[in-house]
Amino acid sequence: MSATMHDVSRLAGVSIKTVSNVINDYPYVRDETRQRVLDAIAALGYTPNLSARSLRSGRTNVISLIIPELRNAYFAELADAVMKAAASRGLSVLIEQFGNERESELSVLQKPRGQMVDGVLYSVLALDEADRDTIAGIPTPMVLLGDRIFNGPKDHVTMQNAEGARAATDHLLSGGRRRIVALGAHPGEVIGSAGLRLAGYREALAAHGVAYDERLAIPVGTWHRRDGAEAMRAFLALGLPFDGVVAFNDTLALGALRVLQEAGLRVPEDVSVIGYDDIDETQYSMPALSTIDPGREQIARTAVDLLIERIEGGSTAFTPREIAVPFRLVERESTAVNVPAS
Repeated sequence: MSATMHDVSRLAGVSIKTVSNVINDYPYVRDETRQRVLDAIAALGYTPNLSARSLRSGRTNVISLIIPELRNAYFAELADAVMKAAASRGLSVLIEQFGNERESELSVLQKPRGQMVDGVLYSVLALDEADRDTIAGIPTPMVLLGDRIFNGPKDHVTMQNAEGARAATDHLLSGGRRRIVALGAHPGEVIGSAGLRLAGYREALAAHGVAYDERLAIPVGTWHRRDGAEAMRAFLALGLPFDGVVAFNDTLALGALRVLQEAGLRVPEDVSVIGYDDIDETQYSMPALSTIDPGREQIARTAVDLLIERIEGGSTAFTPREIAVPFRLVERESTAVNVPAS
């Protein structure tokens, strides 16, 4: 039979209350007593009843991370960062994904969570400013991620999308490139990663006195390697001159990189390529991909810290906070060669 708290109490020679205090990391337990209890737990192989603990405390010590999809490398690495940040605060993470459809996102978001989790980190994708009331009505403590809802009803942690894309474009322009493709545009989008990154791209062009050519802004619906490859293949078929690519995420850039090389174009000698997100794979592509590190680890730590504050604050009224973490330009082989300005 499984060991019980009573068994631990008898073996350690302490009360059940003392065992409970040690399990719950109560600070005012003598070191000698704590060690006896821990030794008894180890000897008996005792595992605390987490369900009973949560019923007594009103907490599960579990948070939920709602993301579009784990197949996207950025979200997979974000999930890893969130799990590490949560573990450092004694929390476990339940990961939920909703795909790319608005109805699926609403369905996952509006699930009754009851006693399952203490709080939610939610990376918004298809919803927008018009859905503020829906999000405001969710009673579970929540922190928003992503770039669809700003100054909304919940705390929000995001990256500096426009500024990062401007830095990426400026990097190519400063290297002498002038005909730069923006890979990953969503026509008509203003708020959202694609809209913000296109705005940053255009700001950099204007700062260098380079006219915006809408033919170089390539629409791509979803941002996977296949999408980047197919979009670049279609663009090459147009025969338009270009000497640089700012891809709106790294997976688009990696797909485009393959097609450029298949077409006999040298990177970076003929075309400089830079991505966005600094996923792990970018260090090992051929050539290694320059990119924007958006501060993923800091996003995860900040979001977890804010969520814990809201969980501990209970129903206390608060003013939502908007935090954009710093980014970093990571220069690698795909943009290493400077060419003279034409």
